[in-house]
Formats: sequence, C-alpha cells, structure tokens
Amino acid sequence: MSILLPAGAVLRRLELPARVDAAPTPLIREYTAVRNACVAEETGRDDEAQTPEAMLAVLRGDADVTRTQWYVELDGRIVGCVPLNISHDGDGGMAVGTIALLKEHWGRGIGTAVLRFVEEQARTAGVRRLLCWNQHRGADARGEVASPTGFGAVPNDHAARFLQRHDFRLEQVERASELRWTSDSEDHLRSLQHEAQTHAPDYRVVQWMLPTPSEHLDGYAWLKSRMSTDVPDAALDMPVERWDAERVHRHDARYAARGARVLVTAAQHIATGELCAFNELAIIGTDAAKTDQEDTLVLAEHRGRRLGMLVKTAGLLSWRARYPESPYVVTYNAEENRPMLSINEAIGFTPVAYEGAWRKDLT
Repeated sequence: MSILLPAGAVLRRLELPARVDAAPTPLIREYTAVRNACVAEETGRDDEAQTPEAMLAVLRGDADVTRTQWYVELDGRIVGCVPLNISHDGDGGMAVGTIALLKEHWGRGIGTAVLRFVEEQARTAGVRRLLCWNQHRGADARGEVASPTGFGAVPNDHAARFLQRHDFRLEQVERASELRWTSDSEDHLRSLQHEAQTHAPDYRVVQWMLPTPSEHLDGYAWLKSRMSTDVPDAALDMPVERWDAERVHRHDARYAARGARVLVTAAQHIATGELCAFNELAIIGTDAAKTDQEDTLVLAEHRGRRLGMLVKTAGLLSWRARYPESPYVVTYNAEENRPMLSINEAIGFTPVAYEGAWRKDLT
C-alpha cells in the first residue's frame, strides 16, 4: 500500500523478512541507515546508532506490542522512518509513535501528512492516546516549554513547535546523564556501595546475565511489572504492564536477538527471598560500545534503605570488571524523580541532554 504525500513523497509499509532468523534485506539496511541519521540529527550524537541486525529485532511485534513501520520515499530514496507501537497492556488504548524525517526535507508538509495517517491508523486500532519522546537540542529555539510537573523544560525548537501545532502537549521532561569512567571511579563506587550496604543489613546482592535463571523468573517479572506503577509518569497515563515468566522469556529473547548482553543486579531480602530492587546494564555491539543503564527500581515498600545506591554501585562495579573497554554509561530519568537523580549525581553521572515526553489524545 502506498500513499501520495506532499512534495511528491510516498509513504510505504516496511515489509519485514518472513523468517524470524532471516538476515536484514537491503530495504531494512536503508531504513536503519536513515533512522540512524535522523537520530544523530536530533541528538547531535552517534552513540544511539543501531546495526541493521539489531534494528530488525525490534521491528517485529509480539504478544505485548503490535509494531508497524512505514517509510517515506522521495525520488527512490528513503528520507523518513515512521514506527507505531501499540501496547497490549491495560485496555490497549496507548501507542507510541515517531516521525523521523531527515532535516533537509523539513518544512514541506510531509510530517503533517504522515502524522494524519498515523493518527488514523492508531484510531482504527482503538488507540486513544498517542505518545512520543523527543530530544530537544535547542537549535532554532524560541524560548522554552515548561513541564507541567514543575520539573524541567525543553527548548521550544522545531520539533516542539511541530508537536504543539498538532495538539500534542508536553507532560514530562527526562534527563539523559552520562557516567564517564575515570581512574578513581571504581574506588568511589566501592565506597558508596559499602556505605549503602551498612544501611541494608537485611538484604544481599544477587546478579545474573540474561537469560534470567529459573529461580528469579517470578521475582524479576514482579519487579518489571512495578516499573509501570512505581515510577513517575506525570500525566502520560502509562498502562499497568502484566508480567509473568513467559513475558520475561520474550523480553530476554528480544535482547538476545539484538546481540545485547545484559546484567541484572537485584537486592534480595534475606529473610523472605523476595527481590526488592533491581538495576539493568546493557551493551550492544562490540565490548567497546557505550553502556545503557536500563530500568532501575526500588519497590515502594522497601525504600529508605539505600537499596537504589546498593544495586547501582554493585552493578556498575561488576560491569566495569566484565566490560572495561566500554567508556561510559548513559541513563534516563524523569526530572521529578529526585531520589534517583540524587543517586546518579552522587555516583558521578552528569546531564548531557533533555528529552520531552509528549501526549496527544485522539478523538
């Protein structure tokens, strides 16, 4: 199916290889290259680039999310990528969508036409709120857009103006932070870990590399489910996620398909065996790639015992021993999540970018 757009552009459905284990097609490779170029233009960095093999692994839907992609073609070349991910959690009324268009093609009405199409696809599927996340660098900014949470703001740049013009509203600001490894990083982490452990004598640290071992499947699933209820999400109205052992298996398999290595560090209550806090670190590509700090959570009923600091420092120390060539770690946190930001700052993370979480209600 193709759709004629302004300026002679065409929107086409991205066809994935029929076999799950198939190599990326030339079309997938071109789509990935354009996606990487769009992300680099948005962020000013190239460390978010994906290989075609890793990209292909996140394009397929599963029992948790329906994933569909289109691409904008102009003069026989891909110039934009358009993914739409519809969550199966809750009542199925939430989707995440993105329009990534090469900067040289801005201002021609392509983005507006594509957004109308995406919204119609989402409505037809029963979606009532469409979310997107954008990093805002401040180029061509006209002031700022403040978060309604009262924490943080993003530059009112081209992307922010486009979103507001089409009735998206900013709901939350997330801070991207980096930890650059130095000669004294490990000594500093050991000191913080020791101090945290003294405040948590009833807990021990347990760690594993994905895939998740059977003895931790249920506990890990419970922690992952609480990520959708226990972290600040402003008025994004994220659905409550249902996690069980089978969903953990799907989660682990998706990381494996991307070529990722993932370390999970958890705090376990000694008396009951309950997993009460966790942190994830992941690397994709070579061992010299940057590291992503993924989910971190302390269950609400176990807070106040330095468990966040404990799992983060224990995880980073183990990670450094395992992947000493990885030069830095990147993490994202809501600006209103002061407890987690304070832990990051004490460890040595510094802000490098800010991301806006935007919402549009579909009628």
